[in-house]
Amino acid sequence: MSTEVCNETSYEVDEAEFAALAAFVLQKMHVSSSAELSIMFIDPEPMEELHVRWLGLEGPTDVMSFPMDELRPGTAEDPTEAGILGDIVLCPQVAEKQASAAGHSTTEEMLLLTVHGILHLLGYDHAEEEEKKVMFGLQRKLLLTFLAEKD
Repeated sequence: MSTEVCNETSYEVDEAEFAALAAFVLQKMHVSSSAELSIMFIDPEPMEELHVRWLGLEGPTDVMSFPMDELRPGTAEDPTEAGILGDIVLCPQVAEKQASAAGHSTTEEMLLLTVHGILHLLGYDHAEEEEKKVMFGLQRKLLLTFLAEKD
C-alpha cells in the first residue's frame, strides 16, 4: 500500500501517523496492498479554490476527496484490485475550528477527516440519512479501533 502524505502548511503534521491510519483503514476495508493514495494538507486559500471549482461552494472546507479508479471495499476472500484510490485534501485551519467546537485536538479532527475522506474515495456518502448513519458509524469504528490499537 502506497500512501503519499504531503504537508504544504505551517501546521505540524505527523505524516507517518496519517500514513499508518490510511494503511489501517484500507486493510480493514480489504483494499489491495498495491493501492495508491495521496493525502495533502493545504491552507485555506487553495482549499477555497478547490471548493469553489469542484463544488461551487464559497469558503474553505475541512476535507475534499478526489477518487481516481473508483475502487470499492473488498472482502477478506476477495480484496479490491490494485489501483489508484485517489487524493484526500485537508485544511488544518478549518479542522482546528471544528476541533475546538467539538472539544478535541486538531490532530484528532484531522485523523477523523482522513477516515472520512478515505470512505468517500471508497464510494461511501452521507447525502441520505441512512447513508450518513452507515458512513459515520463506520468512520467512528475505524478511527476508534486505530487509536486503541496504536496505544
